[in-house]
Parts: sequence; structure tokens; C-alpha cells
Amino acid sequence: MIEGREMNRLTIIKIGGEVLDNPRRLSTSLAAFAAMTGDKILVHGGGRMASDLCMKLGISPRFIEGRRVTDAETLKVVQMVYAGLLNKNIVSELQSLGCNALGMTGADANSILAVKRPATPVDYGYAGDIKEINGNLIIRILKLNLVPVFCPLTHDGRNQYLNTNADTIAARLGAALAFLFEVGIVYCFGKKGVLENELDENSVIDSISEKSFQDLKQRKIVKNGMVPKLENAFQALQGGVNTVRIIHSDALAGLSQGKAEGTLITLG
Repeated sequence: MIEGREMNRLTIIKIGGEVLDNPRRLSTSLAAFAAMTGDKILVHGGGRMASDLCMKLGISPRFIEGRRVTDAETLKVVQMVYAGLLNKNIVSELQSLGCNALGMTGADANSILAVKRPATPVDYGYAGDIKEINGNLIIRILKLNLVPVFCPLTHDGRNQYLNTNADTIAARLGAALAFLFEVGIVYCFGKKGVLENELDENSVIDSISEKSFQDLKQRKIVKNGMVPKLENAFQALQGGVNTVRIIHSDALAGLSQGKAEGTLITLG
């Protein structure tokens, strides 16, 4: 925070496949997002649609440890789905809700620059690791009372799109804008938060610190896709983000009303 200056609040909401693939959850989440006051950014993942289209086109989707391998043909599909059908449908629905949304990839206005991930130790193809966020550009967009809606595509500045993890995009956006805003990031998915027992929907862990995260990993309570999600959350906090919370998408409306649901991620 800048000393002696009151910070405006910025809320970054990330919705993933469990929301995108469920029309009811998606509509509920977008309605709650549209109703939020103040500066806000929406980041969305890819969902199942890209894999479905790949199979229709005779392209076999490949995943390594839950992460998509994006070869040249798959990249064409994710560009069509992420930046096209998904992003524009979300923007259109937000507009119908009175939210003046602007659909974006990282290439638009050079907003998110990335580099292609090295092929070793694992070759994910055209996967991008974020190099730079154009924070000043995004601030200008927000000042125009526009609401950026980012899909999970970045670019390398040399005419190459790159498939980039949406959780990472949300975290890096938050860190890049933390010098000017009090930033809160909310990861929305299909569980009530991080669960102590994956078979018990009500076993939500109220808060997770860096220290308890290591213990939860060792005990295999936190595993698979939740590990990189939490790693992104800690990196956001280390970058200056004020709060990170993981919630069920249905709790988004309550969160904007001050209801502290889900799992709060903390450094200490």
C-alpha cells in the first residue's frame, strides 16, 4: 500500500471448468459478478468445450498431470474456444446484466506477455509462462469503467499465442495491480473450499497458511490440481495481494455481501 493514500478495492474473480461446464453455475456466477460494486476483473479457464471440439475434429486431447498438452492443432482449437465462443458468450451475458465487459486475451493491447515453457522436464507444447503484465494499460481500461474479462491465452510478442493457466493469470494480475489497489482474489469452483476430507463436502478448511500447506501436502489432503492453485495463491500474496479466498461458485453472491465463506489463504 502507498503510505498516506487510501487504496481503491479491486476484486479479481476466477472461474474454472466446474463452473463453465455447468450452465446454471455459470449464470449464477456471472449474475453475482455483475452485481459487485467497484473495480473488478473476471478471469475464466477453458472447461470441457475445447476437448469436446478436439475430439469432433479428430484431435486426441492429451493431459499430463491434469494439464493440457497444447500442440499446434490443439492451439488452434483453444484459440477458437477460449478467445471466441467462451469469452464472447461470457461478455454477452455480462452485458445483458448491465456489466460493461471487455473480452481480452493477453495479446489484446499487449496486456499479458509470456514466454513458451521449456520442453524439459515436461513438454506441454504451446504453454506460456507469464513474463510481464501491462498494469498501466489495465488501469486505463478500469478507469473507463470497463470490466476486463480475460481468457487463458497470452502471447509472446512475436505472433505466437500461448495457452496459459487461468489461476496463474489471476494471481499475476493481482500482484501487478497491488501497488495501486487493495486487491482481493477469489477462486470459484465446484467445492465449498479446500476440503479436509474430499468425500465430505462440509469438511471445509477455514484457512491455510504456507506452513499448514506443506503439512496438508505431506498428508495428501491437498493434492492434484489443488496444489498449483494454492501455489498461485501464495505467489499472489507474496506479490502484494491483500486476500485470496477459494469458494464454491454459489457463494459468490454472499461474499460480496460480507459473508466469509470457503477457505482463506494466508502467508502467516
